[in-house]
Amino acid sequence: MTRAEIMDWVPGSHASTFGGNPIAIAAALATMDILEREAIDNAGQVGGKILERLDGWKQAHPLVGDVRGRGLMIGIELVLDKETREPATTLRNRVETICFEKGLLILGCGETSLRLCPPLVVNEQEATVALDILEEALTQVEHEHAQARELETVGA
Repeated sequence: MTRAEIMDWVPGSHASTFGGNPIAIAAALATMDILEREAIDNAGQVGGKILERLDGWKQAHPLVGDVRGRGLMIGIELVLDKETREPATTLRNRVETICFEKGLLILGCGETSLRLCPPLVVNEQEATVALDILEEALTQVEHEHAQARELETVGA
């Protein structure tokens, strides 16, 4: 789908299995309407609330090395040591697994980060529930990690 001055090919010069599919075009137009009407503004508003809450996690949680993002695409970097920035890949994976077991799907990103990327229509209540689950999982992993380090110290 394009303007006539761009689409100057003669019939038969280009074809595509999916080209001109009216259902796909209708879906794209409906999506654009939702984006313009509410979803982009919602992403900024709810994403801002999420980032506000996560900002405090850098001080409250020993594993959180950094929080960054824009809109609803947010990354939480987990580190073993905030000074050296040593990656906490195994612990990140454990947080991801616990979240999944509690009904929250989050994705690992890179070596040591968690990626939050909810739908653009997520509301503040849903975001709060997700962050509660994530924080429970993070706290659990931090306790498990502290206990493991304590056992290593006692055993040494």
